[in-house]
Amino acid sequence: MAGPLTGIRVLDLTRQLAGPWSAQMLGDLGADVIKVERPGEGDEVRTFGPPFVRYPNGDESREAPFFFAANRNKRSITLDLQKPQGQEMIRRLVPHCDVVIENYRVGTLARYGLGYEDLRKCREDIIYCSVTGFGQTGPYKDRAGYDSIFQAMCGQMSITGIPDGEPGAGPMKAGIATADILTGMYTSIAMLGALYHRKVTGVGQYIDMCLFDSQIAAVTIESLRYLLIGEIPTRTGNVSRNLVPTQLFECKTGHLNLTIGNDGQFAQLAKVFGHPEWAQDPRFRTGSARRKHRAELIPMIQEIFRTRTVGEWVDLFAPAGIPCGPVNNLKQVFEDPHTVARGMRVEVEHETLGKVPLVANPIKYSESPVEYRLAPPLLGQHTRSVLAEFAGVTDAEFEELQKNAVI
Repeated sequence: MAGPLTGIRVLDLTRQLAGPWSAQMLGDLGADVIKVERPGEGDEVRTFGPPFVRYPNGDESREAPFFFAANRNKRSITLDLQKPQGQEMIRRLVPHCDVVIENYRVGTLARYGLGYEDLRKCREDIIYCSVTGFGQTGPYKDRAGYDSIFQAMCGQMSITGIPDGEPGAGPMKAGIATADILTGMYTSIAMLGALYHRKVTGVGQYIDMCLFDSQIAAVTIESLRYLLIGEIPTRTGNVSRNLVPTQLFECKTGHLNLTIGNDGQFAQLAKVFGHPEWAQDPRFRTGSARRKHRAELIPMIQEIFRTRTVGEWVDLFAPAGIPCGPVNNLKQVFEDPHTVARGMRVEVEHETLGKVPLVANPIKYSESPVEYRLAPPLLGQHTRSVLAEFAGVTDAEFEELQKNAVI
């Protein structure tokens, strides 16, 4: 069954994570994604190892897990865009593509004759999306930047980490590249919107996406504490600043994450704990009261948690409708029966590595399910076939491109 974007072709001129993540999303939804990489080197995240993926015989390949995370459902071609022949190949490909996505420094592709206005001459209704660190405008537009820079600059690190006054206090970045992933997701949405707009109006457009804007948008809830009431949020560690009790608690074995989102859930928690009177105590009856009396309530709860294991508490809380969960490592995540039931691990056939596992796309359509058609490609795996199909490159021309190190 065809995916919802079957028939859409994407020319992916991105590398690293935010751009490739977005292009992969379109590929998962059925688009034909052609990834353009530098000859001999490719996307630099191919080299982000060790560790590298191993061949079936146990030998180490030169394929990095980082690259596999954001490059399935793509065909890889190599082109040197600094050379006129490489630039000409792009211009010959564009008429066959619906979307161009790139993440070069501001102005770079325009210098190569591959900017939006240039490629509009090849296809008038092209959708052209640029993904940069700081955007196409503003005083920082020419700066370089990576994910952690934006976590720091855009407020996330200021509210993440151990609070002041406690051992180990200080700002902390998230364990995953939140600015990259969120920018990739926002970019996918932007391109889908532009595709629908073009379907309605027949008009393509330019899209300016950046990690700076996306990370600020992601911190919206805490930002509004400042914008609406003038309060600058601070770090609270694993404790919610809004809900009580909502935090990690130490059990006999490991830690449990508990989230109490309303007064009814707190009443259920008090009942399971054997203290139903807490739900009527003026200090704890409402969320506002619990926030004011956090220092009294939390030690009482923590003492009870230490009497049972994580698993025992989960078994008690789940039927009572109390939201909680263990702190799993990734081995435990993929062994969890719910992970298995939800199909969040998939396998694809790689050109040289055999069957390789990947993390599934979380989108679950009823009529046009996500398909895993292509494993992350080898560098330049599809150069000859793609250039022949869409750029009309003959065998003789292909040999000339090789001779001139264009591909």
